Amino acid sequence: MIPVRGFEGKTVAVFGLARTGLAAARALVAGGAKVALWDDKPATRDAAVADGFEVTDLTSADWSGFAALMLSPGVPLTHPKPHWTVDKARANGVEILGDIELFARTVNAAPEHKRPKIVAITGTNGKSTTTALIGHICAEAGRDVRIGGNIGTGVLSLEDMHGGAVYVLELSSYQLDLTSSLHADVALILNVSPDHLERHGDMEGYVAAKKRILANQDKGDTAVIGVDDAWGQRICTEITAANRRTIVPISANKAMSRGVYALDGLLYDAAGERATQVADLKRARSLPGRHNWQNAAAAYAAAKGLGIDSAAAARALMTFPGLAHRMETVGTLGKVRFVNDSKATNADAARQAMSSYPKFYWIAGGQPKTGGIDDLADLFPRVIKAYLVGEAAPAFADVLQGKAAAVQSGTIAAAVEAAYRDAAHSGKDAIVLLSPACASFDQFADFEARGEAFRAAVAALAAGKTTEASA
Repeated sequence: MIPVRGFEGKTVAVFGLARTGLAAARALVAGGAKVALWDDKPATRDAAVADGFEVTDLTSADWSGFAALMLSPGVPLTHPKPHWTVDKARANGVEILGDIELFARTVNAAPEHKRPKIVAITGTNGKSTTTALIGHICAEAGRDVRIGGNIGTGVLSLEDMHGGAVYVLELSSYQLDLTSSLHADVALILNVSPDHLERHGDMEGYVAAKKRILANQDKGDTAVIGVDDAWGQRICTEITAANRRTIVPISANKAMSRGVYALDGLLYDAAGERATQVADLKRARSLPGRHNWQNAAAAYAAAKGLGIDSAAAARALMTFPGLAHRMETVGTLGKVRFVNDSKATNADAARQAMSSYPKFYWIAGGQPKTGGIDDLADLFPRVIKAYLVGEAAPAFADVLQGKAAAVQSGTIAAAVEAAYRDAAHSGKDAIVLLSPACASFDQFADFEARGEAFRAAVAALAAGKTTEASA
């Protein structure tokens, strides 16, 4: 745990008592603060009490006594409308912040020689893979690395800091909205495409949240910017004009006179007078496809920003074990391989997996995002058959009508069974791909739970197949 500094003897309101909120409460108390905890859901409050916390009804509390409101990132700050706690905080002049900001202030309060290095990663897609990949490179290079944020462990639950540590943090736009003083030694914006617009109002609001990751960088810092989309190109141009930090553009689509880029799976470093090939990413089994080549370019550039030897960074790319729920093979039954891409919570993320296979049986659906799957129409010819689940199933069926065979399966388990039956009947090598292009919240707590449901359904099929074979 990282004890939070700066609120000693003061009371901080904490709203949202899931993983982030409870971790923040523990860290605040460990740093000498008092906390007033609340959640709109009675079951969540009860779980916090069972975990040893007291709760305070913030609907009737005196907000003038709070030094700050620690808001969990899933709670609306501005759109579609501010949460009632946000209104109360603003009415009483109470500062609103998130767990990443608590971490940032604790780092900033430490003596300079005790401050860790911070690598912060954001982007619409590829954040988790890139975060895990940078962590892997750091570990292979012998660095004391801690990986967290929006991936895995909440930042305040990570091991306490020291001057030799490296924190590699995945940051969502929700977290960045609540962050103002984070100083990232290396900051990455991988790509930007429409997502979470219901929480940011429009693309300008979404992009503004992403750009906050760069806000406190200065001379000696490194910014790694993906330039394969128009928004990334714009951000790169803007910060180049500011001329403070080292700026490393990355691409998986084109050669560049500077930066790091991948072409046809070959990774090039264009930091010197001429580009030098540093890795053949086609040999990296856990990094298939152009989107992963962009992730590799970003991770390599970040590692160099930390002072890791370029050859060592390139070697570590080859030994990366991959990431759960991102193009993860969870089982093979006969000639049918099951690929878990539950992390694909929007169409652009699903495109990355769908582009990696010439033909596949597709499990898609969930809580739909703005734009649905319309932008994936060029990939529909690759879909042998689609098995649609969750709230989006009827709308997705309409989009696919006349373009790809589709059935509404309803649940992940039913979709897996139907897809396996059809794929096995074909007698050919086949891929059953869960790449939902949707959020998971209609049926699951998060994309991890959805991916585990897929894994469990495949395991159940395997058990049934074994039983039939032995009968």
